[in-house]
Amino acid sequence: MTAPRLSRVAGHGRDAAPVRLLHLGLGNFFRAHQCWYTERAPDAPDWGIAAFTGRDSRSRVEELNRQQGLYTLVSRGRDEDRFELLSTLSHAHAASDHDAWLRYFAADELAAVTITVTEAGWLRGAGGGLDRDRLEVEADLAALRRDPTSIVRTAPARLVAGLAARRRAGAGPLALVPCDNTPGNGALAQRILGELAELVDAEEAAFLERSVAVVSTMVDRITPRTTPADIRAVQESTGLDDRCPVVCEPFAEWVLSGAFPGGRPRWEDAGARFTDDVTPYENRKLWLLNGAHSLLAYAGSIRGHRTTPEAIADERCRSWVEEWWAVASPHLNQPSEAIAAYQAALVERFSNTRLGDRLDRIAADGSQKLPIRILPVLAAERMAGRIPAAATRVLAAWVCHLRGLGAPVDDARADEVVPLAAGELREAVPRVLGALDPELSADAELVATVVEQSRQLSRGGAA
Repeated sequence: MTAPRLSRVAGHGRDAAPVRLLHLGLGNFFRAHQCWYTERAPDAPDWGIAAFTGRDSRSRVEELNRQQGLYTLVSRGRDEDRFELLSTLSHAHAASDHDAWLRYFAADELAAVTITVTEAGWLRGAGGGLDRDRLEVEADLAALRRDPTSIVRTAPARLVAGLAARRRAGAGPLALVPCDNTPGNGALAQRILGELAELVDAEEAAFLERSVAVVSTMVDRITPRTTPADIRAVQESTGLDDRCPVVCEPFAEWVLSGAFPGGRPRWEDAGARFTDDVTPYENRKLWLLNGAHSLLAYAGSIRGHRTTPEAIADERCRSWVEEWWAVASPHLNQPSEAIAAYQAALVERFSNTRLGDRLDRIAADGSQKLPIRILPVLAAERMAGRIPAAATRVLAAWVCHLRGLGAPVDDARADEVVPLAAGELREAVPRVLGALDPELSADAELVATVVEQSRQLSRGGAA
């Protein structure tokens, strides 16, 4: 017997809520995190979300809209799965549906825009601001100057175009809520958008300053790619045909700091935390969870592992993670008891064999991730006159990764960094480190340590 397809018309889920939230970056993490928190808020029936893909991925959009935005969230614990039907996504759009994007921004009822475009999507230059020399930035800037309703491709330009539409419509203030895994993501978004808006039109920059509140956040929930086996498991367990389920771990955390002038769902009743400063939570997550993830992705895959549970079960990899935590933890501004509890929880999360997060997924975009996950701790250690082997090991493993060991390279800067890693290690290492931070390549003692660790890893993953 054929399982019925998910559909609000068939009586599944709630009626679609009016769109008061807009999202850029329609991926699994967004559906496991921001949608989930909104679904669990007591006022969820008042807060529908319209979401747009970061790129023009029509197949996902078409499948979601066939299900009228409904999908199953599978919280995969170590012993069992929990299935939740989420109704908060009111409509999905492809990136190319630019007219709809502008219409949502122009609507006075829109209260907030959440964003998950990853570290690479903000198109930062070496100084941290907008990389104005990138061809796609130049193209979008020219298009917006010609006509602010023009189709643009990059995430910053799409947001500036939306805000321009809101200014023209005379709509009220709103909040921008970046949920990317980057330090100071609110300040980052404000700087990038402000620089681009100023290049387009001074009035656009003034509107952003006057009418847009930018919220800083810390987000956390391990969300691997959905597999065909996951789709079959959802049908077998729920009796419904869902082509768009999302699998995630049971753990979730969301910390926010900032104002919402147009209102927001009662996310705090769903477990979100509101604070004056997200930095302590942000550093804890970036350094302990994400830093360990990067270490396992590169060094673990060099040792032949495919998933996080496989790597953390390897005694050598586990010891490397614990060494990294011992180096990073003293630089965190949180009580030692809380840090120890967080580390213990991470071991449990990493060991979830039923989730099986893939190391090749985690390994992507190391050139964007290592500067925020590893380098702040390394810089603090070097200021104290130390060279921490736990930190340099991650860099050495990334060098080996770029040289073809372990997980395949999938990096926004691959065309630049892969050639730098070729040739003799003593020459390749300073080139690669310089691409992360020029000061690293000038540190002879640090370079020598990374060269030696790279050699050891190349000989069998024993650095």
